[in-house]
Amino acid sequence: MKTLTIFETSDVHGYLFPTDYQSRKQEAGYGLFKLAALLEKERKEHNGSSLTIENGDVIQGSPFTHYIVKQKKDAKVIMDALNKCQFDAGVIGNHEFNYGLEYLNSAVKGANFPILSANILNEQNKPAFGDAYKVFERDGLKIAVLGLTTPYIPNWEHPENYEGLSFQSAVECAREYVPYLKQKADVVIVSYHGGFEKDLKTGEETEIQTGENEGYALLHDVEGIDVLLTGHQHRVIAEKVNGTAVVMPGDKGTYLGKVTLHFEELDGEYRLSEAIPEVISTEKVPVHQELVNEFKTVNDEVEKWLDQPIGKVIGDMTIQDAEDARRTEHPYVEFVQRVQMHYSECDISGTALFNNKVNGFTSEVTMRDVVLNYIYPNTLAVLKISGEDFKAALERSASYFDLNENGEIIVNPAFMDPKPQMYNYDMYEGVNYIIDVSQPIGKRITELLYKGKPIQDEDSLEVVINQYRAVGGGDYHMFDASKIIREVTIPMNELIGDYFNSFSPIEASVNHNFNVIASK
Repeated sequence: MKTLTIFETSDVHGYLFPTDYQSRKQEAGYGLFKLAALLEKERKEHNGSSLTIENGDVIQGSPFTHYIVKQKKDAKVIMDALNKCQFDAGVIGNHEFNYGLEYLNSAVKGANFPILSANILNEQNKPAFGDAYKVFERDGLKIAVLGLTTPYIPNWEHPENYEGLSFQSAVECAREYVPYLKQKADVVIVSYHGGFEKDLKTGEETEIQTGENEGYALLHDVEGIDVLLTGHQHRVIAEKVNGTAVVMPGDKGTYLGKVTLHFEELDGEYRLSEAIPEVISTEKVPVHQELVNEFKTVNDEVEKWLDQPIGKVIGDMTIQDAEDARRTEHPYVEFVQRVQMHYSECDISGTALFNNKVNGFTSEVTMRDVVLNYIYPNTLAVLKISGEDFKAALERSASYFDLNENGEIIVNPAFMDPKPQMYNYDMYEGVNYIIDVSQPIGKRITELLYKGKPIQDEDSLEVVINQYRAVGGGDYHMFDASKIIREVTIPMNELIGDYFNSFSPIEASVNHNFNVIASK
């Protein structure tokens, strides 16, 4: 019998150090440098018979990465840290595209390990970032690793961020490669930066079937996958599905994915006899102190930059309850809308509170406050849409709510499971509207006024929203790139800083232009 261990990291999102950057404390139970220490320990126990795969979404997502892209202009620092972790292969994630192709290519160039993505193709219809797969040899075993990425990227990104690229269905691509790899290797591993579109046990749909997530189909429609490493949805999964070992290790380095493979020799060939999936928490793992010391200087630069004051607020712009702020207009939301309207020269604006950790602003505002509240590098787009499209967008947002058995307004479970999607509920400024949650989904906008008059289906409106939403991200199919009439290409977190520089102090205020009610 031979044993091989597969390790997986995914969705680290630039959290190298054990900190959430809310303060300078390094006490968080996650981070790449905790993963590094855990990997070092695990590898010693397995005597080198292992493979370690980085499954994507690593160069974007934290204040650290925000600083690096602004000040360093390429991904070298991030990749230097990854290289120290001794990955054997990496996969392109969707957020790798957020800062543009030049930055993404700097990351690929900086990797000391092969980058695999079989279904992202260049104009020659070849894998755009290196290889589709790689066959490794360990202790006489041949292990094929196929890299796949969610093909939904054009629905989120600005076209220039994927210029010259095409995206094939992960399932179609796997059907092409897996049978071939079964002939070349003793075991086939698919490292897929994507998640699951259906419940793994019941097969029931858990989201609209857009092709963003194809993990369930990979497990049931593609024969020959021995191990499926996944990510993207930030879930924690370790189980066997349809005979395949499946792992998803959360986000920010909270877990290390691990699959232990046992092989038996039969007629001179090795056959996989058992695959044991698990995830290992990094919460109580001590940090890799050598790496912390090595990258301390650049992290000190990040902390200093985050503490720079950029403006003042008069009044209360702090958020005590994010869900309450989604139902009753909040001064922080009103402020973001004002920033968007100012720089886009548009009088209707939509925005979201991206998660429940948004704190708003105290009286003294720093860059730390800005990047922690507005976590994505979104740019703005102005759409020209019909009144019918606009109402459809509001109805999509209104589906965020539900009623419990007592008739109280709660969050629709579809926005919480399998992945929290607070970022897909938008609030709007420049119009007056009422969401009545007691009405059926699709018929909840009971009042919608623009400049005091009801909006008609045939009306033409200009609306500013972030780029992700403007191209239809979040199942807003009434929006698409063809309706964009102008753009603001400076990221929103920079615009917020510029707005403070120009207009500070900012008064915390609201005009209560929308209401969320349950009339029955």
